[in-house]
Amino acid sequence: MSRIDSSEDSRVIPADYEYSDKGTFKILSWNVEHFVDGYDDPYIDSFRENNPYPQMDNKVAYLVEALKKTDADIVVLQEFESTKFLREIAEEHLKGMGYKFFASAPSDGWYMNVVLMSKVPLGVLYAYGNVTTPVVDYTNEEGLSETQNNLNTRMWSLEVYPSGDYNFILTGLHLKAGRGDRNESMRLGQINFLKNQFSRFIKMNASQNLLIAGDLNSTLGSKEIEALKRGETEAKKFYDPLPEDVLTHPSDNHSRRLDYVLFNGNMQQEYLKGSAGIPELLDDEKMRTLSDHLPLVIEFQKEDQ
Repeated sequence: MSRIDSSEDSRVIPADYEYSDKGTFKILSWNVEHFVDGYDDPYIDSFRENNPYPQMDNKVAYLVEALKKTDADIVVLQEFESTKFLREIAEEHLKGMGYKFFASAPSDGWYMNVVLMSKVPLGVLYAYGNVTTPVVDYTNEEGLSETQNNLNTRMWSLEVYPSGDYNFILTGLHLKAGRGDRNESMRLGQINFLKNQFSRFIKMNASQNLLIAGDLNSTLGSKEIEALKRGETEAKKFYDPLPEDVLTHPSDNHSRRLDYVLFNGNMQQEYLKGSAGIPELLDDEKMRTLSDHLPLVIEFQKEDQ
């Protein structure tokens, strides 16, 4: 059970906000592949960000079409430039859908961020961009160990409040890409940090609901996924509700799973069985134009079971 303290000092619900009567909430997670606005950020030196592809107008239109069709309560997008851009899209194209809340922890020097848009109120954002993580059990050609903190802006955790007495902490992720020992070890370093952070959340609240959503750049059964799922208690274990034959990449010839929605044991009973999957949102041509990844959705009940 994970409930909100209703005292005045801890209230997070805006005064003019009213929860819907709907008993469930839906989450959409999607890597939308180099999704940038039409403005050059002078502090980011990248060809893709400096010179948006001509098909960006189509990508915006297709994303809007997909978001309208999904009508998710919470949207987590990877490889998206900014919440400023997402807010503009919501205000111009998604009016009346209820997207009032936005969050991210953007990088100062790169354009591929993890952003969130929500119909339900949000609480504290835990940003990890300042954290340095190890490259686990790896030494370079000089025999030296390595660390990194360039990629950890693409990890954050956020309190989400789907109802007046139910909440969870959502961790949005876009882990290090690439194959090979060094990239795998980088991801394991990121995951080991996150597992420690989850333990801190559980120590603060033994019944804390935890959810992970994003592009983990790790295949089913890999060391990374198994490390992320492993835990000595139900609260620290994570579960993958998708069948093994659900593959998400590449979108036009899916041959592997890189994208996940995982929930901990505390949240297991609220999961709406059978709801996790790849939604059919766009035709094949639009889908490939929009992204090389397929989206995932998942639904939960709004009260402890």
